[in-house]
Amino acid sequence: MAAQRRFVIDTFDFEEGDVLAGKYEVVSSLGSGWEGEVLLVCELNTGIERAAKFFFPQRNPSNRTLAYYAKKLHRLRHCPILIQYHTQETISYRGIPVTFLVSEYVEGELLSEFLKRQPGQRLDPFQAMHLLHALANGMESIHHLREYHGDLHTENIIVKRAGVGFDVKLVDLYRWRAPTRQNIQDDVCDLVRIFYDAVGGKERYSRQPPEVKRICCGLKRSLILKKFSTAGQLRQWLETMPWESR
Repeated sequence: MAAQRRFVIDTFDFEEGDVLAGKYEVVSSLGSGWEGEVLLVCELNTGIERAAKFFFPQRNPSNRTLAYYAKKLHRLRHCPILIQYHTQETISYRGIPVTFLVSEYVEGELLSEFLKRQPGQRLDPFQAMHLLHALANGMESIHHLREYHGDLHTENIIVKRAGVGFDVKLVDLYRWRAPTRQNIQDDVCDLVRIFYDAVGGKERYSRQPPEVKRICCGLKRSLILKKFSTAGQLRQWLETMPWESR
């Protein structure tokens, strides 16, 4: 029991300037969650910035969690909405071996923070549709490979404005469950929910134009899936949807 407790780590205390695995210098923290912490690091030999995800040992038994992420990211490496995996490294932290995953660093901010900075903490319908289109377009490539994300929400999306639209990247992936039709449908419903929240949620819904309501379907799962069973169908709807003249 004492040995098990010894391996429980709830936070890392890396500081700016720390050198990890003899290759990476810590720049700053990018965030933390249930599984571990993510740091912005700089490759010493190249000066290239990377993201390094450190898994708490108790959340990564025998490195199974890290291996799942690495393999899934590699399998989906041609899906532009996902962050690209590079390699893994292991260091000794307080006498405990800790493995971390190194991936590309993507500039931008979490969608949750981006929305907070907008007037009224929401997007107007047209901007929100551009955002939804970027997300649906990216998720389509994942669904085409019969895979899924499984945990889509505003804290798992990095967003950056790009012209009239958005560049988006997804972080984190749900673990351990084999892909099913329901998984893909859950992704679609989550995309619609993100759109619903982006335009103001329940407080603003009654005042939204018909175009918004035809996408949200009152957040009723059966109605959403009758119209959009995949992210590709949602993308196609957005590209051809009728607008009411007013």
